[in-house]
Amino acid sequence: MPRYRAQQIARWLYGKHVDSLEEMTNLSLSDRRRLGEVAEIRAPRPREERVSADGTKKYAFLTDGGDVVEAAMIPDGERRTLCLSSQVGCRVGCRFCATGAMRLRGNLSAGEILNQYRSMPERDQITNIVYMGMGEPLDNLPAVIESARLLTAEEGYGLSNRRITLSTVGKPAPLARFLENCDVRLAVSLHTPFQEQRRELMPGTRGYDLLELMQLLRRRAYGDSRRVTFEYVMLKGVNDSPEHADATAELVSGMRTRVNLIPFHPWDGNDMQPSLPAQIEQFRARLERRGVTATVRASRGLDIEAACGLLATKHPG
Repeated sequence: MPRYRAQQIARWLYGKHVDSLEEMTNLSLSDRRRLGEVAEIRAPRPREERVSADGTKKYAFLTDGGDVVEAAMIPDGERRTLCLSSQVGCRVGCRFCATGAMRLRGNLSAGEILNQYRSMPERDQITNIVYMGMGEPLDNLPAVIESARLLTAEEGYGLSNRRITLSTVGKPAPLARFLENCDVRLAVSLHTPFQEQRRELMPGTRGYDLLELMQLLRRRAYGDSRRVTFEYVMLKGVNDSPEHADATAELVSGMRTRVNLIPFHPWDGNDMQPSLPAQIEQFRARLERRGVTATVRASRGLDIEAACGLLATKHPG
């Protein structure tokens, strides 16, 4: 086919969101037939929708492999944030996360990741996208890089890279490759400044050194002006002590960063407890006194299990 066909096809796919090759009317009939021999458009609508009292919505999508993955849409004034997934389950196994308790059931293709945006009923209202749903994005690196490229590329969906954030536990080698290929914002799951405790809370991080990760973040993420957010789930009697706050401040000292404190959301089968609001506020204030910007994330979608750490699905029956 002529080279300009690629741009025409991209406009139909990402600009006009067509559901079939037959709708690509500026392609010749013979070209559409040739394309149909090697490609098809699969953009399944959500199989389930749940709506929270606070306006958050959770959608379940059926994957090509017959499993189910969840995505959440979180409204906040004029802002609409889509929290999308990159895997079914997760191999990191964070002790405080319901997704980790599922174990890893499979990677999503770039198309399955993109479809959570493409087939979201509120697609045209979405202002921000976060890879913070099910899965560890860096464990599915090729599909995540490709999906992020198509979300931001002019020939793709053309979204601002400053409106997209990837959340990761931060394995240094794949993180370095990601930073080389994607210019989006970064959120790193920290949860404790102490390496051995972090390995206990997040078993999937046992293969690398926390200080190696911090060196990479200082060297790469800040060399191109991207501020990194550190995520910190607050667990009662586990990681909410003054010593944890001081060590966290020391770990990120000198970095242009923010620590986002996240209340733990209990779930069936987990005996951990959330830190009390007063303890979270004391932790936040202690970080601020040490010169670290710290915020507390508001819990959204709790009543439909769409809040942070609660996305989890069973095999469809």
